[in-house]
Amino acid sequence: MAGRVRREMRLGLSAALARARVLAGRAPRFAGAYPDPATALAAVPKTRLAGYDHDAIVDVTFAEMAQVALWDYPVILWLSRLARPGLRVLDAGGHLGTKHIAFSRLLDLGALDWTVYDLPAIIRAARTRQAAGHLPAAIRFTETFDGLAGVDLLLASGLLQYLDEPFAAFLGRLPAPPAHLILNKVATRDGAAVTTLEQIGAARVPYQIRARAAFEAELATAGYRVLDSWQIPSLAHTIATHPRLGPSTSRGYVLERVSSASSAASPAR
Repeated sequence: MAGRVRREMRLGLSAALARARVLAGRAPRFAGAYPDPATALAAVPKTRLAGYDHDAIVDVTFAEMAQVALWDYPVILWLSRLARPGLRVLDAGGHLGTKHIAFSRLLDLGALDWTVYDLPAIIRAARTRQAAGHLPAAIRFTETFDGLAGVDLLLASGLLQYLDEPFAAFLGRLPAPPAHLILNKVATRDGAAVTTLEQIGAARVPYQIRARAAFEAELATAGYRVLDSWQIPSLAHTIATHPRLGPSTSRGYVLERVSSASSAASPAR
């Protein structure tokens, strides 16, 4: 009992200090707990940049994201298995082509048709840099699905936290369901979904932590089964202002399309 009381006191003090930092304009990396991204976005003070679609934050962590990280290796393994000449890859949330840049150090991506989809501010910057010769000419950049002929493999590494629509709706905007999905760095928890605000450069950006069971059921309903899954312990995050919610669990998934959209996904390993 005494240990539980002390723990509750520590959590209460930690939350109070974090909330005081928010009020003082020095918010921690993750602050606030909201039911959905729209509510979180509305909570950003008018004096701050809200959301990801801003020129001022395009360069934040670019150099770091263009390197191969430990959590990239399962993605690289599966990409090497699924690769074939002409494979149409949609790198959703692919920023300035950072995964293409990083993975090309270990894989020959020359035979793949690689398209990066991202927000307008990021795509404007990407096209400018590509025209100047600073980004690979092999990457196609787009901020819309218009004119997209088809997708064989959807790669979404770090997209799901920032996606402002249900993932099934996002898939539904593609010309046809991709045969395979590789999802990485998906923030999850074993309770109800919650959205917090992440500090990225000068902006506060909604960061969604999905309810694992509901998300995996959504994937199954969309017609996909899990081929592989993994956890990324180093990307677990606790919301400083709401520590009682506990840490998130970062997950990766490889999924394949099955004939029936009602097929259940295999249990994540």
